Amino acid sequence: MMLELRQREELTRTYSDQDMRDFARLAGDDAEVPRSVPGPLIGGLFSYLLGVKLPGRGTNYLKQSLEFLAEAPVGVALTASVTVTRLRPEKHLVDLETVCEAADGTRICQGRALVYVEDVGKG
Repeated sequence: MMLELRQREELTRTYSDQDMRDFARLAGDDAEVPRSVPGPLIGGLFSYLLGVKLPGRGTNYLKQSLEFLAEAPVGVALTASVTVTRLRPEKHLVDLETVCEAADGTRICQGRALVYVEDVGKG
């Protein structure tokens, strides 16, 4: 895949009450069902995008930082996006901006990701 600056992918997902019950059960505390979407589930959206969409298969996650700005309501569409901000082909590194927003435009979280990609290309 030829990567380019400002290249972007996004994913929209709505988490349900059942998803929150399942998350609590998997986390080992089904007595405490989250009232808002937990950060790890939002982080998982970025993991999916980086590993499947951009850069895609073969991507190695090196570093991620996330700043949570607002609660993510259950039952509301959340859109996670990753955008290429820097390419370092000589080191096989790609820097990306990560953002998650609610359907009304409220920014839920923002951050950065650094990934290793064997064939970065020179977009």
